[in-house]
Amino acid sequence: MRCPFCGHAETKVLESRQVEEGTAIRRRRECESCARRFTTYEKHEDTPLIVVKKDGRREEFSRVKIKAGILRACEKRPISTEEIDEIIYEIEKNLRNQYDREVPSKAIGEVVMSVLANLDEVAYIRFASVYGEFENIQRFIQELHELVERKRILEKEPSK
Repeated sequence: MRCPFCGHAETKVLESRQVEEGTAIRRRRECESCARRFTTYEKHEDTPLIVVKKDGRREEFSRVKIKAGILRACEKRPISTEEIDEIIYEIEKNLRNQYDREVPSKAIGEVVMSVLANLDEVAYIRFASVYGEFENIQRFIQELHELVERKRILEKEPSK
């Protein structure tokens, strides 16, 4: 494995562990030349999941794009990067279980919004404000009211 910092070909593995329910291996490595550390992941290659956009275009599913959107929504919120990585893994797993090869972009946005609504209200509203493409402030306020109502109903339900 080449060092991403200096390009040296020799690195040593410091730690390995299974992640994503045993479907991937996370390795902490150290470059033998510059001594900088980095993380790599080994994962079996899946059949690509294709995202069908609103305008009919198709592109390959990108964990990086999902992560960027979630990171933006969770900025300055008490949510760890490990939690975000787990969320992304769960989202991709659910989409792969639900869709064979093609998934509508709308379904991805709805899954992300659902996860964020349960995780952090502020992150949810931030994501919804971009994903929802609210045509005006009234629609945005309506979404806020719906969130408050859902929370109120959940708080009234007896815990199991």
